[in-house]
Amino acid sequence: MVSWLDRTVSACCQPLGRYIGLSSSEDGVLGGEDYPLLWYRDLEKHSCGEFSFAVVQANQVCEDYGHVEPGREGTFVGVYDGHGGLDASRFACDNLSRHLITLAREKGTIDKEVLNNAFAATEDGFLSIVEREFHDDPEIASTGSCCLVGVIWKRRLYVANLGDCRAVLGQTGIFNRIFAKQLTNDHNVRIKEVRDELRALHPDDPNIVTYVRRTWRVKSIIQVTRAIGDAFLKKPEFAIGAIPLKRPVLRADPSFCSRNLQPCDKFVIFASDGLWDLLSNQEAVKIVHAYPRQGIARRLVLSALNVAARARKLKCDDLMNYDKGVRRAFHDDITVVVIFIDHEKLNDKLTAPGMSVRGYVDTHRPSDFNIEQEVATETEHTETESTETESTGTEPTGTEPTETEATGIERSETEPTKTEPTGTEPTETECSETEHTETEPTGTEVAETEPTKTELTVTV
Repeated sequence: MVSWLDRTVSACCQPLGRYIGLSSSEDGVLGGEDYPLLWYRDLEKHSCGEFSFAVVQANQVCEDYGHVEPGREGTFVGVYDGHGGLDASRFACDNLSRHLITLAREKGTIDKEVLNNAFAATEDGFLSIVEREFHDDPEIASTGSCCLVGVIWKRRLYVANLGDCRAVLGQTGIFNRIFAKQLTNDHNVRIKEVRDELRALHPDDPNIVTYVRRTWRVKSIIQVTRAIGDAFLKKPEFAIGAIPLKRPVLRADPSFCSRNLQPCDKFVIFASDGLWDLLSNQEAVKIVHAYPRQGIARRLVLSALNVAARARKLKCDDLMNYDKGVRRAFHDDITVVVIFIDHEKLNDKLTAPGMSVRGYVDTHRPSDFNIEQEVATETEHTETESTETESTGTEPTGTEPTETEATGIERSETEPTKTEPTGTEPTETECSETEHTETEPTGTEVAETEPTKTELTVTV
């Protein structure tokens, strides 16, 4: 007679069969090695564990960018989902982490203010490019990017996002069951609360949200309400066609969440909406929990593609035979980063910088994620100068050295006063806009409202 525990375990694992038929064999063997539009790094190291990274292209030009920056003191993750072109997502990938590291060094810590300012600096930088190039290339005003950023630093996880990329935490509970906890808010008008918020902000515009092409859209154009770029929906001088603007329609201020990492926190999935259109939060964390770390991001991507193929009565291999551009009718560009959290390593410091990895790029470079070490280096340098002056009895020369970053990252012209971190970490979870209950999961399934799945359509 099967015990109640066996029945429980069997029930937990049974749904995976829908999503893991990924190769010609039926034993869950990972495939996709020969798919030309699939890029992956199956397993790499970061500051407190390992990560897996995969990207699959659907558009004629891939508009997704991803970035993992593992350093001695922490790990940075960025997922950038472009629309209307790749200019904004590529710019965000090149610059958002740079701004964040520079601002964190100046303040000596990472917090909500640092993340908000990094997003603002990225937005200002891209809009300045739009202003400069708009006369010769008006289309640049209609390119934008959703942005999802995660930082692990001092045993704390910080997450900020614009748009509908999503970060989902995998937590274990009783009997090692896995539970999904969404850490981000989807800024997408398919969600009623988001539509209501936009209508409340624009009471004089009855067409601020409309239902066209089988989905809700902002000004009949776009689904997300926050993004980097999309200047034509933010500034009247960049308006295209007959879209009069009395005030900005889209925003660039991110939602923010932070939490102390708990022993039950096992991994975080950072992904563009191409994944979440096809897999629910709970389905995704079950896949990560059930299979080895090696290649798990690739497995998630292939699981999503398998769902997209079955929706059209195709096999995954048949779907992958469609060329880029044509594939957009079946699925979106998909970027997935799975960050595993090994708690025994959270207090350790790497002896050497990790290697920065970017999606679709097969080159490594040393990581720039280095905050407190930089402050310590500057302090030691000052102390050394003082000692040398006292020993020689001579005054320092009046020539000030040119101030540059050790990593080649320029500082901003006005530097705020540096403050030393207090060393006391907050114990409560901070979340803007939506409060997430911070309780360790129990044997009872955590209630979670998943976004309603809609039929995939080609969106701007």
